[in-house]
Amino acid sequence: MPSVLNRVVVAPSGFKESLSAQAAADAIAAGVRRVLPDAEIDRIPLVDGGEGTAVALASATGGRLVALAATGPVGEPVGTHFALLGAGDTAVVEMAAVAGLSLVPRALRDPGATTTYGVGELIRAALDTGVRRVLVGCGDSGTSDGGAGALQALGARLLDADGHELPHGGRELSRLARVDPSGLDARLMDTELLVACNPFNVLCGERGVARVFGPQKGATPAQVEQLSAGLENWARVVVRDLGVTGADLRHGPGTGASGGLGAGLAAVGARLLPRFDVLLDHLDLDARLARADLVLTAEGALDHQTPRGKIPAEVARRAKLHGRPVLALAGTLGEGAHEVPGVDACHGILPAPMALADALLRASELLTDATERALRMILLGSRLPGPAARAAQTPAAGAVPGAVSGTVPGAVSGTHRPSTVR
Repeated sequence: MPSVLNRVVVAPSGFKESLSAQAAADAIAAGVRRVLPDAEIDRIPLVDGGEGTAVALASATGGRLVALAATGPVGEPVGTHFALLGAGDTAVVEMAAVAGLSLVPRALRDPGATTTYGVGELIRAALDTGVRRVLVGCGDSGTSDGGAGALQALGARLLDADGHELPHGGRELSRLARVDPSGLDARLMDTELLVACNPFNVLCGERGVARVFGPQKGATPAQVEQLSAGLENWARVVVRDLGVTGADLRHGPGTGASGGLGAGLAAVGARLLPRFDVLLDHLDLDARLARADLVLTAEGALDHQTPRGKIPAEVARRAKLHGRPVLALAGTLGEGAHEVPGVDACHGILPAPMALADALLRASELLTDATERALRMILLGSRLPGPAARAAQTPAAGAVPGAVSGTVPGAVSGTHRPSTVR
């Protein structure tokens, strides 16, 4: 094993609807072990506010999870949780745990109907524990209601022109005429409400959340326009009736997080913060990257969206501050995959075309095998002679043709174990 690969940091995100960040880290580490059995592997499963955030932060801080039932994205009760961090004064509400896309059955994927009501219920449950700070992680949402459901659960009344309460769902927001905030939970005034979000996501406009992410959640082109119009109306009415000042709910950074949940919570006093600034400090990521010989990161799809606030881009940015090489693994490599700043090389995990259902089912196996293949290529590259070595190996005048003058140090003729690569 070359001395330059004594310590490998494995810092992936999860693969949506397939692998958690922890499972992805375990799969990559297994692939590293096949090639570098004696290397020190530092696993850092990373979260971006989406699935797994509460569990990861509870574990990192010596905290605990609080299990409960709340309203799911399609209006039915779901088992969910929030985290109490080790210091005891902060709760983490993971919106994906109660309103995530994975909780929306494929046959019911209509972002015009799904709701963030359960997010508001989790915030209230967290407040019941007496915490003074609530951190809401945004990501992996199955909603596009602008956070309207969350505000309803927190006590706001959303009324149409006839004074009737609006039903749940983003498609109803076009009919919103007035927001009555008189019933809002008074504890919000004395609580620091922080939202960890992707600052690139905005509520309205051509890059508004309905247009960018609506189709991924099941919206047709007509529904995208309906949702966009509803969110425009939502921003206008909320600013007027809640007296929002000093914040641009339409285009402000992070307002489009989780289908507009960022904007809804900002309207009741939440601060929208870049998610990595909030989340990664708990993991001591920078110091651990600084000690690495090689950094492996991963996500489901590496493409032109990756630099817009995705985990591999953030890992690469931080790793490059310490001059560390970065290899990114991905379920799919899309347009722009080879142009992610700080990523030195990328590698897709699919060895051959296959059905999506099969790829999701075999994701752990595929990720392990792909890691092994990529590392063997790295080791091969480390053994190839450079220009000076090749010049030194050029036969001298009069040498016998075909004579072997030496072998590449450290060369191997096979693997130390049967490989599952296929």
